[in-house]
Parts: sequence; structure tokens; C-alpha cells
Amino acid sequence: MDLLVHLIKKNEVDIYDIPIAFITEQFLAYIEWMQAMHIDVAADFLVMAATLAQIKSRMLLPQAEPDSGDNEDPRSAITGPLLEYMRMKSAAGLLSRRLLLDADVFVRAPDKADYAIPPEEIPVWADLFDLVRTYQQLIERASPRIGIEITHDRISVRDRMTEIIDMLEEKGTLTFADLIVSLGDRSGIVVTFLAILEIARLNLVRISQNTASGTIRLYAT
Repeated sequence: MDLLVHLIKKNEVDIYDIPIAFITEQFLAYIEWMQAMHIDVAADFLVMAATLAQIKSRMLLPQAEPDSGDNEDPRSAITGPLLEYMRMKSAAGLLSRRLLLDADVFVRAPDKADYAIPPEEIPVWADLFDLVRTYQQLIERASPRIGIEITHDRISVRDRMTEIIDMLEEKGTLTFADLIVSLGDRSGIVVTFLAILEIARLNLVRISQNTASGTIRLYAT
């Protein structure tokens, strides 16, 4: 559902008039990306892909006569659950922003000026798929190794998280590309990507995106 919502918003699609062939193509492309990155594709993704393919095939069939009483839009099979999912997600977002009682921990409120987002950038609210797309582009640009491959000690995700947090504390902000492009090593890129996801999950960074260039930037919190 998250991927479907992402595709609909990204392509500015009317949820009541979903171009099912286009959305199905986009959905399957994302699954191929995940498989190419050796990410296990969950059953939910495959179920949704099968549902979209079934709706697409039903829409290719001749439609019933308008007065026959059997002209229900096949897309209603996903439109209803999708609308309900978006309502629940919106409600969850509102609840997550409500203040919790200061029961055990009391902190000094930070100066908002220290964390101001530049006017040319907009926040990216938990959009994993933008990170995945940027990661895919960087992986494709990474040059393959040529010659003898020497096995060396590989850094763990936890150690890479520490390195990234240290760099952010020193510089305040870094771009997604700054952390990955300089590596040139596919395994290092994978570890860095996983470290960024984990840091974001722990709310240790804020992520914003430039509206013009699409550059994804991390800010220390």
C-alpha cells in the first residue's frame, strides 16, 4: 500500500481514475529494483502486483452494456482499500505529532533556528522509495571491480552508523550522495544505505529534498 500511495502521489494520479496499466508497470519496476538489490520481496508486494495485473486484465475485456447492471469498475477493488489506508495513515500521522506527557524525561527545547530547513528544500516525510531510487541510481553508476579482488575487513552497519553520526555532528549536514559516491565499493554502498535507513528510523536525522535538483540531504538532530 505504501508503494502504491507513493506512485499515485508521485505521478499526480486521480485516485478515482487510476491508469491501471501505467501504475502496474511502475509497481513491477520497483519490484525488479528490489530484486536487483538483493532485497527480499515480501509476499504483500507480490499479492498487490497480482491484484493490479488481474485488474488490468479485467479492464482489457469488453465492458458490459450500461443498462445491464454489470458495469462495476474493476479498479474499485483497490480504490476502496487504498482510500481507507490513506485515511488511517493520515490519522496515524496526526497522532504521532501529538505531545506525550513528560513523565520521566524532561529536555530543553532546542532553538528552532539551529534546525531551519533552507527555503529551497522541502521535508521528505518517511518516503523510503525516494531513498531506494537514489540508491539504485548510485549503484548503477558504481564501476565494477577490475583485476584481483583482495578480501578486507568489512565495516559493520553499526560502525558505519557511528561514522555518519560523527560526520553530521561535525558538519551539521551531508547529502546522500556525499556519503555513498566516494566509496566506490558496492558492499560499502550497501552498508552505508542500511546505516542511513537505521539512523532515520531512530529519528537521529532529519531528511529533506531540494525541490529543483532532487538532492536528498541529511541534517543532524
